[in-house]
Amino acid sequence: MAALSLAAARRLVVKIGSALLVDRDNGALRADWLRALIADVAALRTQGTDVVLVSSGSIALGREVLGLGRADLPLEQAQAAAAVGQIRLARAYEEVLAPHGLSAAQVLVTLEDSADRRRYLNARATLGTLLRLGCVPIVNENDTVATDEIRFGDNDRLAAQIAVTVGADQLVLLSDVDGLYTANPQTDPEARHLDEVARITPEIEAMAGGPATALSKGGMRTKIMAARTATGAGCAMAIADGRALHPLAALGGGGRATWFLPQGDPQTARKAWIAAMKPQGTLRIDAGARRALEAGRSLLPAGVVAVEGGFGRGDPVEIRGPDDIVAGYGLARYTATEARAIAGCRSDRIVEVLGYPGRAALIHRDDMVLQGGTG
Repeated sequence: MAALSLAAARRLVVKIGSALLVDRDNGALRADWLRALIADVAALRTQGTDVVLVSSGSIALGREVLGLGRADLPLEQAQAAAAVGQIRLARAYEEVLAPHGLSAAQVLVTLEDSADRRRYLNARATLGTLLRLGCVPIVNENDTVATDEIRFGDNDRLAAQIAVTVGADQLVLLSDVDGLYTANPQTDPEARHLDEVARITPEIEAMAGGPATALSKGGMRTKIMAARTATGAGCAMAIADGRALHPLAALGGGGRATWFLPQGDPQTARKAWIAAMKPQGTLRIDAGARRALEAGRSLLPAGVVAVEGGFGRGDPVEIRGPDDIVAGYGLARYTATEARAIAGCRSDRIVEVLGYPGRAALIHRDDMVLQGGTG
């Protein structure tokens, strides 16, 4: 099945845990392992696959620099360690990507960034632009500012949310286990490895255990939660052993892993999500704009003849054609007030009208579903 092969990935998110990236004995970066991983990433990029890395490691690296030891850290010390470690982590990725002609881009996020539609659109647009420019985004939770109320708490679920945000069709969680077992294989000799999970059932959830290592905040339970998020958005997910060199090459060559099958595809799942939202306003468009949308283009301000309702940036709106028939739905990139100001304007006049630069599209085609399921 194509969904179970890395060769089929159009856009791939890879989660890297602290226990893989940082030596648990001395707290040093596993430089040889990281170079081998990035060689795998470069090979995937060569075959046309976009790659986003969700990387732990900043606190683990920073605590050694600050001499904070191995015990659990209070929040303020963990945030201090993250501030120091992020610099080292970003530099490490920059140094290993450069020989392959690839640029590293650091992206720090919190749970609020995915929960708030405006921030979600910002993150989606930024990550998409970085990928189009040929960068490899390195995503991590913004541990220096996040409190318990706005934390993902583990990078398994963060990776799943990033996969949803960028529309990835595959997510790989590199771990120190080679997949999901029916029971803990360290304590139960009858435990069976599962090569494939078609659907996450209560029985599958019951197989999850606790954290496997002291450095990792996630365990099998958080991986199952990540799988539920990813597969529900049409993204296949694998749990694979990442301890050896070249873990992605090994997985691509048929290495042992557990694959969770997607429910549909990312594009269809996203369109269904947008179509299910309650519109907060209406954009009325002219015939030319309607033809442009049907041709797969974004909605530009020039094609908008009227704006109704009071909506914010990121809110869902309906799009109505000159015949007053609903043409589709989408997420607005401007507030209602801004949309009224730029309606009918060419995109190159947005800064002149608003007094500050904005995005060219009022609704991007990736944030739109046309009536009838196209778009």
